[in-house]
Amino acid sequence: MTTSYKVKFWGIRTNTRPQQGKKPRVVSHTVRWTVAGREKSSTFKTKGLAESFLSSLRQAAKNGEAFDVETGLPASLMADRDARTWYALAVDYVRAMWPHAAAKTRAGMTEALAVIVPVLVKDLPGRPEADVLRRALLEYALLPADRRPDPVEPQIARAVRWLEAASLPVRAVEDTKHVRAVLEAIALKLDGTAAATSTYRRKRVVFHHVLEYAVELGELSANPLHKVRFRKARTGGEIDRRAVANPAQVRQLLTAVTYVGRSRGPMMAAMFACMYFGGLRPSEAAGLRRQDCHLPDHGWGLLTLEKTRPESTKRYTDTGQTHEERGLKHRERTATRPVPIPPELVAILREHIATYGVAADGRLFRTASGKPFSGSTVAKVWREARLYALTPDQVASPLAARPYDLRHAAVSLWLNAGVHAPEAAERAGHSVEVMLRVYAKCIDGQREVANQRILAALNS
Repeated sequence: MTTSYKVKFWGIRTNTRPQQGKKPRVVSHTVRWTVAGREKSSTFKTKGLAESFLSSLRQAAKNGEAFDVETGLPASLMADRDARTWYALAVDYVRAMWPHAAAKTRAGMTEALAVIVPVLVKDLPGRPEADVLRRALLEYALLPADRRPDPVEPQIARAVRWLEAASLPVRAVEDTKHVRAVLEAIALKLDGTAAATSTYRRKRVVFHHVLEYAVELGELSANPLHKVRFRKARTGGEIDRRAVANPAQVRQLLTAVTYVGRSRGPMMAAMFACMYFGGLRPSEAAGLRRQDCHLPDHGWGLLTLEKTRPESTKRYTDTGQTHEERGLKHRERTATRPVPIPPELVAILREHIATYGVAADGRLFRTASGKPFSGSTVAKVWREARLYALTPDQVASPLAARPYDLRHAAVSLWLNAGVHAPEAAERAGHSVEVMLRVYAKCIDGQREVANQRILAALNS
């Protein structure tokens, strides 16, 4: 470690963010100083924290302490800086968040950290292969202690020991080169090609939350992510209009599903119909029960959605099963959502119940053993049905490529039919803002209507 007594302090710099029509908003305060002529800085959320840190630096210089040229810190602050590593912080963060997170959230959180933690390491000899480090984190280190396998594979144990020794101190990310390295890593897939913008954004959110957690614990003075300008192309989340099937195509697909397999396809047909005629998410259809359905002999029916059955890896669920019963997405556990359904779906559900019955808990859609259909099985049946129902060119296109596209087709149909956005949003379980942002480009005829209105105004 190279040290120097040549230290110079500058005044605290206030960082602001412009606001349209208003005075700039103060967002942080930066302490600046030099050690042996090399500029150093540390940013804090409040001026009080910045002043306290600057005071500590001045006091250390006054006491004759040597400053580390690399970090810019005196010996008295170096001990605190190296108190905890990124590996330890990640493990602690997962332990704290796990009880309050859904299985899919747990999976997304650990997937992101399995990319982030191996980036924030020293260049120590004996680094394990990337896939071994990933397995060590996903299958052992980032799981609660009672979910970790016993015994541990020798190569996994070695990888964990290497991570414990090589992991950088938490405060190392105050050097923004490490933050940028993480952002560059999460912007790539495992094969080194560019990840989708939505994937990058999800992992960046996890990184942001972990940094905020470190600030909350006092491990960091401020979130350094805000200092790095790293942007992937923005995405509005709009669906591809080429994926939206029309009613005739959907009916062909639903018929084709019944031709797949001896029983799998026919038992799933009504589930796919719920995704289209009711606009249900796949997890909502999987959780639909007989007691949730009002199916009159004539006219419209009503589904009162309450339970969902999202699918995840067993290690992330509380039950140890791949499907876990939960409430509606982004709602309180006891919340419900009424969804009116047309007579066509009423008839389909009545026939399904008469033919196949329901599970012991009332669920409509399940295997012969009573379990929910796996996502891979559902996708396989749908792929085969597309081969039967669509032309070769359509099969090669994005048209109804996934079962979820049935929901997109449903909501697009409602909007095209003139259903008001608030009503369509309520049925779909969206906010109006998300509804219009995601489906705006799938509302056919808007350009023609706008053109006619502009002509009328010009000729008035």
